[in-house]
This record gives sequence, structure tokens and C-alpha cells, in this order.
Amino acid sequence: METELLSKMFERIGARVQVSGNISPLRRAGGIDIKTDRHGEYFDIKVEANDEVEYEVVDVRPDMRHLLLMARRERGKQKFLCGHDERHWFVCAVPGETVSNVVNAMEALQPVVVRGEVNRRVKRAKDRLRRKNKAFVRQGEWFFVPVPSLIVNPKLVLKNEPLSRGAGSKAHMCQFLYRTGGLSVWVCARHPQGVSEFRYRELLLTVSGAKTWNWRQMKLNPSVYVRGRVWHPDHKTIVLDDWHQVLMNTEAEAPGARHVVFLD
Repeated sequence: METELLSKMFERIGARVQVSGNISPLRRAGGIDIKTDRHGEYFDIKVEANDEVEYEVVDVRPDMRHLLLMARRERGKQKFLCGHDERHWFVCAVPGETVSNVVNAMEALQPVVVRGEVNRRVKRAKDRLRRKNKAFVRQGEWFFVPVPSLIVNPKLVLKNEPLSRGAGSKAHMCQFLYRTGGLSVWVCARHPQGVSEFRYRELLLTVSGAKTWNWRQMKLNPSVYVRGRVWHPDHKTIVLDDWHQVLMNTEAEAPGARHVVFLD
């Protein structure tokens, strides 16, 4: 792997990169992460001894402080958007086999609903990837699409509610949040993805100690809306005057998502 060339490409966006062996059993194989040393943040790429992978930068945009990184493995190619967003460096797996540059990658990370709103409401190309335009407001991986006509039941509005993508990420906090629809599931530390009502009752009857697992009832894939302040330690606080639908970026659909270590 041409680590010297890789370093030069990252330097063009003002970043540092380190490529080394995966020495920690707690790290994901081939994980890409943002680490910090006495010089500040840097991109940390860990490569397993038996992982035959080549990393190549396929596009660099110094003006945006972003680049598109590609990993070549026998089972295929994986692409990662690396860049600077507000206060920190980030890495994000990108879905789509045809993504070939930074702009394509940023567009591919927009959910279908967001892209539809962008095509309908944002005329100037240079405004389509901004953190705020007529179609959405973005904070990190979350997109907020305005729905000013939404009518909610005030009794169902939650205050200071977290938004989290899981995987150990730090939650974005919302001043006012409203959920509707979705499937009711029971969640605990042993079943973080949730189980159905039937499975929950079955576990309580058949598994010793299951009643002490700190279960809580939640909604799977509900529609979520927020308004007011949304804050996170790594991002500037945003204020939404009207109700906005909440949508997460498409990173989870990317083949390289499992190689990104979430420390948001």
C-alpha cells in the first residue's frame, strides 16, 4: 500500500492519516476511526495482517476539506467519505457502486426523501449540499426536513429526547420530539434491536431471570418529528421553528459501514 501517497492526499485537505496493524482485539477488523494525539485529530486506519486490502484516494476536494477513499478487497470495493464537518474530522461509509467523487458521495448519503425535496425545492447546484437550504437542515448524520403543516397531539410531545444511531454513538438531543407509527417492540441490553410482544412474553416464561433484564417498550421504525433546539457536543446547535421530519443518512446501506468505528 502506498502509505506515503495516501498521506499526501490527506495533507491536501489539511488532515493527517496513520496506517498500521490492528493491535486491539476490541477494534473492528480493518476499522477506520478518528483518533487524537498531542498534535490533534488524525485518521487512523487499522489493517489486519491477513486483510489483503489496498486503499486509494479517488477524489480530493481541498476547497471542501473532503476526499473520497476507496478500499479494494477481493470481495469488492468499499468507499468512504473523509472530511471536516463544523468542528471535527469524520469518516463515513458511502453506498452506491457508481459513486466516483466527493459530490456523488455526499448526494448518495442523502436519504431518498431528502433527495426528492432537494430536487423539488433547491434550484442552485451549489446550495444542494449545504448544511441548511430550503429542503433540509443537517446536523451530523441527521437530516431535518420541514413539515410546517404537521398537526401533533401536545400530550404526546416529548421534551429533551435523544436521537441516536446506536453503536455507542453520542446522542443528539432534541428540545421537542414527536413519534408516530412504527412497530412496538421490547428492548433490553441483551436484545438491543428489540423483540416482538410474543417473543417478549415467551422469554419471560421460559428463560430464568428474564424479568430482571431491564426491559423497556419502544417503537421500531416510527416516523419522528422534532422542533426547537437540537444540540450535540460536536456540532453547532440548530433551532427549528416548525416541525421537521427526522431522517438519518444512508451510511448503514454501505458495504463499508462495518469498517467504520462509531465514536460520534
